[in-house]
Amino acid sequence: MKQPTENPLPTTTEWEEPEGFGDALRLHTRRFGESYLLLHRAIIQPSETFHADTLKGWALGRRVPRSAASMEILGRIEKRYGLTTGYFKSKLPHPGRATAVPALPGITPAEQRRLAWHLPDDFGKRTRAQQAEILDWVRTVVVSGSTEYRRYQSEASKIRYSLRFPSLTGRKAQAKRPQPRDEADFEASEEDIDLIAGSIEAPPRLTAEMAELIRFKSSTLTDIGFQRSGVWNEETILQKVEHLGLMFGAMRAAPDGLVAGLGIPARHLTIAMLVFPRLWDWYVQWREVRRGFFTRWEVDMLRLASALTRKQTGWLRQMPGLAGRLTPVEGVISEQDIDTAQANWGAACDRLHAHAAARAKEIERVARVHRDPFEPILSVLQADSPVGEYRKIADEILRLAPNPDRYPRAAAEAERSFLLIRLGLHLGLRQKNLRQLMVCPRGQLPRSERQLETLKRGEIRWSERDHGWEVFIPAVAFKNAGSSFFDGRPFRLVLPDLADLYRHIDEYVRRHRPALLGPVADPGTLFVKTVKVTSRSAEYDQNTFYEAWRLVIQRYGIYNPYTGNGVIKGLLPHGPHNIRDVLATHILKQTGSYERASYAIQDTPDMVAKHYGRFLPQDKSALAAQILNQVWLAA
Repeated sequence: MKQPTENPLPTTTEWEEPEGFGDALRLHTRRFGESYLLLHRAIIQPSETFHADTLKGWALGRRVPRSAASMEILGRIEKRYGLTTGYFKSKLPHPGRATAVPALPGITPAEQRRLAWHLPDDFGKRTRAQQAEILDWVRTVVVSGSTEYRRYQSEASKIRYSLRFPSLTGRKAQAKRPQPRDEADFEASEEDIDLIAGSIEAPPRLTAEMAELIRFKSSTLTDIGFQRSGVWNEETILQKVEHLGLMFGAMRAAPDGLVAGLGIPARHLTIAMLVFPRLWDWYVQWREVRRGFFTRWEVDMLRLASALTRKQTGWLRQMPGLAGRLTPVEGVISEQDIDTAQANWGAACDRLHAHAAARAKEIERVARVHRDPFEPILSVLQADSPVGEYRKIADEILRLAPNPDRYPRAAAEAERSFLLIRLGLHLGLRQKNLRQLMVCPRGQLPRSERQLETLKRGEIRWSERDHGWEVFIPAVAFKNAGSSFFDGRPFRLVLPDLADLYRHIDEYVRRHRPALLGPVADPGTLFVKTVKVTSRSAEYDQNTFYEAWRLVIQRYGIYNPYTGNGVIKGLLPHGPHNIRDVLATHILKQTGSYERASYAIQDTPDMVAKHYGRFLPQDKSALAAQILNQVWLAA
């Protein structure tokens, strides 16, 4: 029986690099003149159970290495043949697939599946102390994001008390803790983690009152005898309903519980209670104690109270009949308060209107920002080219993308992830507009502008005139439709065919998107969820789209020192809204112009300066220095 040599020599040092794993394994065994049996004898110890037929199956494409033990064998082959570490893993049909590791004690199978992507191949062979260190890093940095606000979120979401209105919002009460939503999507005020922690359905009477308020603020025409100022769109309705649900949930919560609420029985809750200043003082101070300081959230809620009681147009002012539903609340609403309000409802509304306006100004002076929206992407914003830095995520997705013939669904998910990043960087859209973007495949008739205006959505379609993929979005689909940026005109952009973008869009629309849809009805949107057995719809909502983006960042964006995957050191999990900060900051760094930056995100220079541009002082100095230095260069 022929015995393997300890240090075999290759017959040639030049070869044409194969693409597939099996081809590469066959090539290098031939280069060193070894059979599968000889290679097996060389790298496998007598006490090990690894069979030579497995090597043969790998080479012939019948099997694929998957376990941590198999990855170790690949490492031995790489060492024997003088190949770089990870050479064979990079040739696998699914190089980004998480290595199967042994069951981890104290960790549920579901959590282990989530963690497996971020664990090194040799995790099972590391010491317990090293394993604990890696798990702690993954949970802290990758899963939760190690910011002060994320830590607050983690603790606050464990206590559920917010009331839900499923018949009004279409969202059922959460039975389990969900992933956090993208707070930045509510730009007017800071989002509250409590909004995702509600598990209690509101009582029927309060739900009916909320339905009347929504009808008043959203119907095309007001009822005869009523007046209003401004109309709520769908997003505003969801926001206001959830914010009021949070307030009523606090009012309902037991005083001696973790929430330390007012303990008002659910059947006694009514919007009429919002007419009393002492209730609002209790609520904003309760929130201050809970968070540790005031934020703009309390300011916005007080302004809502002021709007509800405004003369002539306030809904609550025009509903004096609700006063008959009031009941006393110890320490907050007395019998005398109720009698006074019922005797003169207009005067009660005047008192609350003045009180809310004054309190809002007082709190605004001391309000702090709890969530720094730039913190998760600070390492990107500090780069000389923020867009170039963020683009690395798209390149990493392609590097780890699986073979679509062998893994069609996983390949479709990777292509979707790639286009999320690429289109996000090209378009700079808000989450809603990108999520609701419709698709018209090549050769089909695109939707008319009127149809898209009715849908309040945009569309990506092939333009025969420009010979390119075009994104068309009517102005009414944007949150800031009345902005001077649009001036009533639609948004239209022909995407550039850079870095094979058109090929990726064509492949996704033709091949990958149908693989994600499966048998479920097509919602018509470009981005669709991966349909499972329990799926009812393939269309993303605000929460699931945020989670999809966050997962892309966790897998491909955050640099993992233990696996070598990920491309940006210091990056933290975040949602799609942050890409607008990246675009605005990139243009500010390159040009110093707020106006040009506003063009990239369909907004105004004032809005960019206030919300989106992270323009550091040293960058301003560098721009000025470039101009001044020209004097010396010309001398």
